[in-house]
Amino acid sequence: MATPTSTQDLLKMENIPNKGRGLIATQDLKAGQIILTESPLLLYSASPLFTPTPSPYCHHCFRTLQPSQTFTCPSCSNYNFCSQKCLSIALNSSHSPWTCETLSHLQNPTSPLLEKPFELQVQARFIVAAYNIAIHTPSIIQTILSLHGDPNDHDSIVDNAKFLQSLISPFCPPNMNFSAELAAKLIAKERLNSFCLMEPYSPKGPQRSIKAYVIYHKATFFNHDCIPNACRFDYVENGEPGDEHNTDIVIRLIKDVDVGNEICISYFRINKDYLTRKRILMEDYGFTCACDRCKIEANWNEGENKSDLPHVIFLSKFVCDKENCAGTLAPLPPKDGEKSNVLECNFCGNLKVDSSA
Repeated sequence: MATPTSTQDLLKMENIPNKGRGLIATQDLKAGQIILTESPLLLYSASPLFTPTPSPYCHHCFRTLQPSQTFTCPSCSNYNFCSQKCLSIALNSSHSPWTCETLSHLQNPTSPLLEKPFELQVQARFIVAAYNIAIHTPSIIQTILSLHGDPNDHDSIVDNAKFLQSLISPFCPPNMNFSAELAAKLIAKERLNSFCLMEPYSPKGPQRSIKAYVIYHKATFFNHDCIPNACRFDYVENGEPGDEHNTDIVIRLIKDVDVGNEICISYFRINKDYLTRKRILMEDYGFTCACDRCKIEANWNEGENKSDLPHVIFLSKFVCDKENCAGTLAPLPPKDGEKSNVLECNFCGNLKVDSSA
């Protein structure tokens, strides 16, 4: 696991032409350098409300539960935690009495959500989590509302928000101004700004599923590039149960970045083909990428020798070749000012010596 590093003053926010806000290096930065470590604003389960089996993850920190060390909510018995510490923290934060009661009603066998699509059930989890934060820490909700993204009057977001608000409003504190309009704004923000916490890697298993969604503040301002100069790491399964920093996001540089240059990540695994990347970016984020790689791949011909292209060389070096992975490799953090020649995969955790370093 990466050692927490002071990253103050390494980045500044600027308006990037044709992109909006982005993050710029304030000094020359080295490959492997950790430029941001940040705790979540909001974290919630990606599991639908109605599933045939309980979630195998702690409902607070999302570590994998151990059968011999499982602690259950004493009120609803629907949610399990990996330690007494996680349970105690959750009962005073993410699984407050209000959250427990509201989720219990939404998961009642007579709930209108029972026959609804999984996506809507997960959105219900998000609205409950967001309202819970609004009740206890209103400033966090204001931060989330300041992020990019607005509901479109013709979007399903508005209809979903009205439906979910009708289900949740009977349990909302009368002094809170919760509304369908607020729910729609929150869903729109989450849609464009959330990151995924993935299930543990398995070399023989299926592709990893999402176990939780999380919103960070500063990390949301990293723009996308199909040949990024940084990538995201998380270490959810590391540390001791009850250590809440296991859901922190860590952004580490793949290569050197000069002062004044923008730092970008990829919003998905970097080995995807041009048409797949184009579709995901338009459907999920609402834009068309104009990076150098996309410009080249949009026009190249089949059979053309591409092995000497910069982005092809980049992919051959920084895409993990471990079975069932294809994560992004980045150097370990520098030691005593010297760059490391060991690359770590942000997907499976594999370490690989960079013979070209």
